[in-house]
Parts: sequence; C-alpha cells; structure tokens
Amino acid sequence: MVKKNIVIAFFILTLGLVLAACGGNDSSKDKATTSTGDKGDKKVVNLMESAEIPSMDSVKGTDGVSFTAQNQVFEGLYYLDKDDQTQPGVAASDPEISDDQKVYTIKLRDDAKWSNGTKVTAHDFVYAWKKIVNPATAAEYAVLFDGLIANATDIINGKKKPEELGVKALDDTTLEITLENPTPYFHSLLTFPTFYPQNEKYSESQGDDYAKDSDHMIYNGPFVMKDWNNTSKEWKYEKNKDYWDKDTVKVDTINMQVVKEPGTAVNLYSTGKLDRATLTGDYAKQKQNDSDYTTEKEAFVYYLKFNQKQAGKSTLFANENARKAFALSVDKESLVKTVMGNGSTAMNGFVPAEFTFNPETKEDFRKENGDLLTTDKAAAKEYWKKAKEELGIDTLTVELLGDDQDFNKKSTEFLQSALESNLEGLTIKIKTVPYKARLKLDETEDYTLELTRWGPDYQDPITFLSTTMTDNNYNRSNYSNKEYDKLLTDASTTYATQPEKRWQAMLDAEKILMDDVGIAPLYQAGTAALQSPKVTGISHHLFGAPFSYHWIEKK
Repeated sequence: MVKKNIVIAFFILTLGLVLAACGGNDSSKDKATTSTGDKGDKKVVNLMESAEIPSMDSVKGTDGVSFTAQNQVFEGLYYLDKDDQTQPGVAASDPEISDDQKVYTIKLRDDAKWSNGTKVTAHDFVYAWKKIVNPATAAEYAVLFDGLIANATDIINGKKKPEELGVKALDDTTLEITLENPTPYFHSLLTFPTFYPQNEKYSESQGDDYAKDSDHMIYNGPFVMKDWNNTSKEWKYEKNKDYWDKDTVKVDTINMQVVKEPGTAVNLYSTGKLDRATLTGDYAKQKQNDSDYTTEKEAFVYYLKFNQKQAGKSTLFANENARKAFALSVDKESLVKTVMGNGSTAMNGFVPAEFTFNPETKEDFRKENGDLLTTDKAAAKEYWKKAKEELGIDTLTVELLGDDQDFNKKSTEFLQSALESNLEGLTIKIKTVPYKARLKLDETEDYTLELTRWGPDYQDPITFLSTTMTDNNYNRSNYSNKEYDKLLTDASTTYATQPEKRWQAMLDAEKILMDDVGIAPLYQAGTAALQSPKVTGISHHLFGAPFSYHWIEKK
C-alpha cells in the first residue's frame, strides 16, 4: 500500500485478468444467459477469481485478491459506493474533524452486528488497529499507519506500546482518531480493508486459528463466507442476515472459483457455469463485437521491478545503464496489443492516467507530467554496451520472476523475447511460480527482475510514488534517491495543506524516479469481460478493494 513519519497508503490491488472466450460473435452469449442462476427461489451468481486468496485476515492481507474477498464479508467505518464515493458503513455519518484537521470523531451506527449476533463497537476498531501496529504481529500493512495515526511510528519501531496508538473508544459507539498530520484523503482511506474492525473476544478465542478458514471467522459485511480455506479454488459468499443494510443485497449466493487457464474460462462461460469471464489477448480481441462484451479502465500499473541488491550483494541492476537498457528495450505498445488486447494502455510513467487531477487546473497527472520513459531500442543498445563495459561482462543470464496467471505467463515470454533480441549477450530465464509464492519472493527480496503490479488505496499520486522511497516497507528493490525522498516527505508534511505545492512536489518526484529508472513501467491495465446481461451491479473500484458485489442483481 511509507517513508517513516510520512502519511501514505497503497495497496496492492491485484485482481488478475484471465483469458476467456474465442470464436464467433455471439456463440457463447446465448448459452451463458439462459442456463445458470436461480435454484428454486434463491438468486445465485457464479463468478471467477484469478488466483487463490492469500489471506482473509484484515490485519495480514496485502494483495488485491485478498482485499476483494475481504470487501465482500467485512465492512469498515466507510465503504465505496458504485461511483467510488465514500459512504457511511459501520459509521453512522461522516466524521467530525477538529479545526487543526488532526482529530476525527466518528459515531457508529447502533444496528451494525457481527454474524454471531454481537454488536460492532468502537472497541473492535481499536483492537484491530493496535494489533496491526504491534511489532509482534509483523503486519506488512502496518506501513499504512506509519506516520499517519499518532504514535504509530514509535509503536512499530518498538519505542512505544500499542496502547499508545492515537485511537480511542470514547464509548461503544464513539471512536476518536488522532493523526500525526492533516490528511485530506483520510476519510476515504477508512474504506480500505486494513482499517476493518475485528471482534477481540472472538479473535482471541480462536488464537492462531483465526481466519485460517471460513469456519474460524465472524463477519459484518453484506455476505458471509462458506467452504473456504487457504488453498481453496472454490468458495461461496452467502447473504448475511445480520448485516445492517441486508435489504440492499439482492442475491442469496455467489459461487466463486479460481480460473487461470483461458480454455477453462471459455468453457465455463459458454456453458453458463460462469456469469462473468475476464478476457485478454486474442480472446478479448475476438469478442469485441459480442453484445455481452464489456470493458473497464483500471488504475493498476504493471512494471518491471529491478532488485539492486540480492542476498546482500549488488546485482546487475545496481548499474543505472543496465536498468535503462532493460526499460527502453520493451515495445510496450506491442505488449498491450498482442498480449493483453483488453484495453490496457502503454505506460511511460508510474502514476496512471484518468486517476488523479491537479487540484487547481484539474489536469490529469499523467497528461501533465507527460511521457517520461518511452521505448527506444537504439538507445537501449548503447546503454547496454556501457553497462557491460562498466561491469566487465560480455554475456549474462538474468532470472525474470512472474506468476502463473495465464496473461502474466504470456507477458514474461514477450519480455524474454524483447530483451534477448535487443540486448546482445543477454539470456532471460523465466521463473514462474504461483501467485502467492511470487508475493512471498517479493517480500523477502529473493528475486533479481520481477514482473509485478501496484494499485492505489485512494486517489492520490503518492499511493504509487511512496512505494519506492528509501525506507518504505514496499521498496523491495533497494532503490534510493535522497532528493526523491525529500520531495515526497515535503508532500506529506510541509505541503500537506498546500495543494498546489504538494502536487508539484509529486510531479517532480515522478520525473526523478523515471530518470533514475527506479522501475520500468509497462502498462496501465484494462479489463475486458464477457458478462451475462442477466447480471448487473458488479461494482469496480479505481482504488481500494478492486470489486464490490454488494449490489449484484440477477434477473
């Protein structure tokens, strides 16, 4: 989802894309819209996910697949509606904010309950948040609290106790939160899964078994989870009869299954066993004229991550010329057209397009900062020649880490060909692992070159840029630039209440990152899918948890 004492949030929002149908324009549509759905009087919807869920514990979730799942069965103080607007969830209304913009007082609704019938209280938020910042928990997303909530930084660093975190339950229905600095986007940040509550009595009674499967959790969201454990390829969401807003939930059951292979997705949708199937590559292009074809703009950015130090030793990518050679060798336009084909667009910066806008002029960040790192194969060859001279090498083998989602496997093959064909003496060895395994290798910095992605927690450029600051927990590539760090520090502190200066600092920071080639952006994701016209209300979010199923309806 921070440099110490800096307010940021980010997320790894990582909902995968999966290839689905091929063939004639409407050959699959009729089957999909007439076969599956109701069982008796119950409304049943069948959806797919791109990978197994790594974690259902809101304290430990770090990725888009986990966040999407958690978003269906848990609810925070606020949630994102169909238009990405912040609405009261467990909270009864918008927060009261102090004159210095650092103290938030939030009243909770009286009718919010857990699925075991107990009330959701302010104490549930205090318990969960203190658990996150406690060093003993080793929660990766404690970084979201670092520099944000008062005393969080010192608690995370072992200098203060979790009990000193700047959050209090004034009573069962009143929560008081004290921030380190004014944070204009904090209200919307409270929709993010890391800020969900946990019931202390229940969680403590489960011990290490908490959230290991669907039988060891209680829920306060629109649905409850059934038939899940941490290796499940199938599970269910069932309507939560104890949810305060249950009347807005129009389906009884959502059947989920992990689908990684395009042929499987084709067959499941064509035979009506899926109501929505995501598409990439040839399948997306072939289905563009189908009446059940749909596309959505994403804010996910896919990029190459260069690890500059592995196992305590400098790698090839500690050399700036090597990083530039790799970054400029890839024809990103060809990548999105031939491999993705789903509305994804080539990226020449880190912050995506149509996502954040200048607070004064309203100009798109991406448009304002322009194309900063474009394909230039001739220049790449020159940089590679210099890198080899500086490093005293003539031939080299580099391992490229990717995961087992079909479109990612095809992307790594494209990258292998692009790099080897342009950089003489280079051999790319692809290492393909399951999605969860790639996340673990990234966490431990056990890779040299990685195809990865990042998605935003809220609509602000710093949710991307802060991930490459020197001390950020998610800077797992050992990139460091003092000027870059200072600009983003100023954006989060000195300029926190000066929107234009803050905006300019972030524009300047991105230019430094791209000039250094701290990462190599590839594309901004799009999603193409075949979706049954019988199903409506699947809500896609540009930030936070990728999807909400709260408002799904089935005709």
